[in-house]
Amino acid sequence: MTPVDDSPPPAAPRAAGLPRRLLRPAAAVLSGLLLYASFPPRTVWWLVLPGFALLGWVLHGRRLRAAFGLGLLSGLGFMLPLLHWTGEDVGPVPWLALAAAEGLFIAVGCLGIAAVTRLAYWPVWAAAVWTLDEAVRARIPFGGFPWGKIAFGQSESAFLPLAALGGTPLLSFAVVLCGFGLYEAVRQIMAYRSTGKVPRAAVAGAAASVLVPVAGALAALPLVDDSAENGTATVAAIQGNVPRLGLDFNAQRRAVLDNHARRTTQLAEEVKAGKEKQPDFVLWPENSSDLDPYLNADARQVIDDAVKAIGAPTVVGSVVEKGSDSLRNTLIEWDPDQGPVDTYDKRHIQPFGEYMPMRTVARFFSEDVDRVQREFVPGTEVGVFDLAGTKVGLVTCYEAAFDDAVRDTVTHGGQMIAVPSNNATFGRSEMTYQQLAMSQVRAVEHGRAVVVPVTSGVSAVIRPDGTIVEKSGMFTPDALVDEVPLRSSLTPATRMGPLPEGVIALLALAGLGWVSVSALRARKVPSAGK
Repeated sequence: MTPVDDSPPPAAPRAAGLPRRLLRPAAAVLSGLLLYASFPPRTVWWLVLPGFALLGWVLHGRRLRAAFGLGLLSGLGFMLPLLHWTGEDVGPVPWLALAAAEGLFIAVGCLGIAAVTRLAYWPVWAAAVWTLDEAVRARIPFGGFPWGKIAFGQSESAFLPLAALGGTPLLSFAVVLCGFGLYEAVRQIMAYRSTGKVPRAAVAGAAASVLVPVAGALAALPLVDDSAENGTATVAAIQGNVPRLGLDFNAQRRAVLDNHARRTTQLAEEVKAGKEKQPDFVLWPENSSDLDPYLNADARQVIDDAVKAIGAPTVVGSVVEKGSDSLRNTLIEWDPDQGPVDTYDKRHIQPFGEYMPMRTVARFFSEDVDRVQREFVPGTEVGVFDLAGTKVGLVTCYEAAFDDAVRDTVTHGGQMIAVPSNNATFGRSEMTYQQLAMSQVRAVEHGRAVVVPVTSGVSAVIRPDGTIVEKSGMFTPDALVDEVPLRSSLTPATRMGPLPEGVIALLALAGLGWVSVSALRARKVPSAGK
């Protein structure tokens, strides 16, 4: 049985000039803002710890109805600024709707967190509930939206090695546990000052909540390895740039294609002049050719000429027609001698972007839904290309947020990972940096170099230890050429797959179940005594 925490709570802190009834709501909003501030492009990842410590104070011992409202305030404080980029070119309504939906998920999670604060060692149960909440919103609705997973804000963190041990679920769990543990440590100190008593079990639990995640991260350091187990490959990532910002850049599809072909040809000239190394293969971004080269002879010729000029297999991001009314977001392996030889169709396609669920309802929020005239259909096969003898796992843009999409490429033999992306629609917003941080976390999680070619930036080359060694600017043509290590060993996170997340979810359900049983027993006690 899990004992109930009966240690006396400290007196609530007072804030000068702030009515007491507004103190917790204000603190809830502030906790969400601290979580947001811990995410890239800022490097103050440690702000997540006081953020969760403050959320722990807000929720500890609260009634469920109050916890839901406070959790919603915290969720909005987190998600409204984090997802601001979603309204970059379509106005505020879709952004506000998405942030509100994600905030509601967090509110439900906070309701569960408040419930388990009644248990001893509550930071463990509470961190598990938060991680379970992340798992749910990464799956529903419409395939889920994992953006805002706490692990993705830890790309520069001291906790990052935990990603190699148990993936993003363990990384999130450990960080949240440490934050809640900090509050519990303060709570016990204040309780001691009030009563002079030291409940040893509670103090030990608070200390463990803080120290175990830190010790675990240190112990996981040997799992982070960027050595070249299978030699190296020289990779070129092409950033051709787009004619102008916004959704309408697709109207200038030929210009986007020409930009990438031109920068590739320029790289070929630099190689001949000895200014750059000859790449073993070349990576173009997602949507680098929105003209279907299978149907458009002119586009095919432009791509073929550029690939022949560089003399290396090239991955081209294209939009390929599938029947008369649907499309596929496709990566094409283009050989300099044989032309297109293999394809990968994006499996996790973006709702309300690449396809439009509930179109009538969505139109109520924004008429921009009608820009999606022909919907994309998802692929079904894992993408791994053999490029000049190197097995390259393929993850297209949005897919980097999904654990299974990245892990599959490694378990299917990927010696490195490519994340071709198109962020032009989102301008100079934080979206690019948030997504780049995901690739850094994925590099450590699976022990693979990750190369990120982006139409408009930021393109990057990332070592298996999460270090960015080359990076482009925004909205400028560029070519990143780098020698990356190739690896075939599997980290514990890769081997275990969804198991750590499943264990944490069961832990959360066990805590919630015990609270429910205890509440039912408490209700029966008075009637039994009559």
